[in-house]
Amino acid sequence: MDGDNSVTRKIKKEDYVNGKVWINDQQYFDSVPLVAWEFYIGGYQPAQKWFKDRHGGTLNFEDILHYQKIIVALIETDRRIMKEIENVFMY
Repeated sequence: MDGDNSVTRKIKKEDYVNGKVWINDQQYFDSVPLVAWEFYIGGYQPAQKWFKDRHGGTLNFEDILHYQKIIVALIETDRRIMKEIENVFMY
């Protein structure tokens, strides 16, 4: 995808559309599950805060890989928590 990897948008909920998180007018992260985008930890939404902390900056390859790892961790955390909750209510 063409672009310079700059985070020019102040990331808001509206920047998430059908699994895409737009970071500027040309570039986006694709296949971000809604559960990861909306996941809260300690009052923060890590998938959103990560971009907010980088507003005005440029992402390098390592940044992009790191964000992908964050998304995977949020998905796995949600799955584990949901399984634990389901197990509690089954007994």
